Amino acid sequence: MTWKGRWRNQYGSIVDITDDANGRIAGTFKTALQDSGFYGQEIPIVGIHQGACVSFAAGGKTAAGDAAVSYTGLLRDGKMETMWFVVADSAIRAVAEGTPGKIEKLNWWRSINSNADTFERI
Repeated sequence: MTWKGRWRNQYGSIVDITDDANGRIAGTFKTALQDSGFYGQEIPIVGIHQGACVSFAAGGKTAAGDAAVSYTGLLRDGKMETMWFVVADSAIRAVAEGTPGKIEKLNWWRSINSNADTFERI
């Protein structure tokens, strides 16, 4: 079994796994979602795989500050079924509609987002 290849999720984001030697994963991630802090960037991923299990992570700069994303999942029926977690250090907040926003550090409980993605090899 090989993890190498380009994988697209249901939103059009791409994981490109270029190396899967020795139980490790390396490649890049590029989101298709314009409302993502990572939009417009191709960020490096690193991770591990064991049999049908996979986990990889990436980090980068957003307009508001630093962020990291991790994916963990299984290969089932040719699909990479994953759960993901994003942690963001800061967010841009405005006092009221129409006023300029400013970067504010987030409390721990506001800094995490999670969801699920299904990637298919393309």
